[in-house]
Amino acid sequence: MNEKQIHRFVQRYLDATGCHIIEKSPAHFTVKLSPEADRILTNRPYYWSFVDRTGAEPETMTFRFITDKSKYETNANAAPADHAGRSVMDAAADAAMARSLGFVHGSPAAPARVPEEVLHFGSQRLEQIFGAARAGGRFVCLFQEPERRSRHPLESTPYTAWLGVNMKVEFASDRKREEIHSFGVSLATGQFVERFHERLVNLRMTPRLPPNIHLAKNGLTLGKALAAIEGSLEKKLRGYDYEWAKEASQRLKEELAQVAHYYEPLIAGAEEESKAAIAEQYERRKEEIRWQYEPRVTASVINCGIFHLEGIG
Repeated sequence: MNEKQIHRFVQRYLDATGCHIIEKSPAHFTVKLSPEADRILTNRPYYWSFVDRTGAEPETMTFRFITDKSKYETNANAAPADHAGRSVMDAAADAAMARSLGFVHGSPAAPARVPEEVLHFGSQRLEQIFGAARAGGRFVCLFQEPERRSRHPLESTPYTAWLGVNMKVEFASDRKREEIHSFGVSLATGQFVERFHERLVNLRMTPRLPPNIHLAKNGLTLGKALAAIEGSLEKKLRGYDYEWAKEASQRLKEELAQVAHYYEPLIAGAEEESKAAIAEQYERRKEEIRWQYEPRVTASVINCGIFHLEGIG
């Protein structure tokens, strides 16, 4: 993930969580967090429990997120400095932060310097934002933006609600393989679509209900739609070649035999007071080997949503 991709991702996260961007450039954001983002990113449970108990107006934190350190430093060094030796960029950001915090010119209290965080792939703060985005985006409700606006105010376009689910299937033993499956089910007609994500990727979606549309009546419950997806995935998995599982089971058998060859004579020849400890170690080692080699197939939902798409499908 390069600097431009990180910058675009952070911009989308800040917009989605309603943060107030005080200042930005292609290399950074100076942002006053929204209450939602502050709760997630700043680890201040006691402060937020106080706000929740008392109903006080929350005061969120301000950060400068740097998405391209070298470019940011180049721009900062090129900017003229003010009388305090700070760049005009820093002075402007501090002034903007002061306004956002309610300070006015001449106030005896000066705003604190904005804490800076360099965001790069693998950094703790960026991983935290990734986790917050995954947790907050596991379920969405979106509408397709119409390709053309209705010319007549009474003209209405039908939309159909689809349940879309992205699932991860993991084939694991001492080796691992993963697959991603995307399914869609029309809640109006029951139509079933595989690779549903590819249908959505080129559409413009919005969380707001577009004007001049009406929603088709659902004929299928979410429970039945999800059961159809589970049934389809199960049928697909039954048709796979599981030779790898037989080979993994054979390796498991061989590993257990080697461990037994070591531990069983050891237990038989041990002093009576030592046998229990060795037997416990033997059982623990067998469990470790089973966990490592035993073949298993697991399916889990990555994310899902209700997607209202144009037409009756």
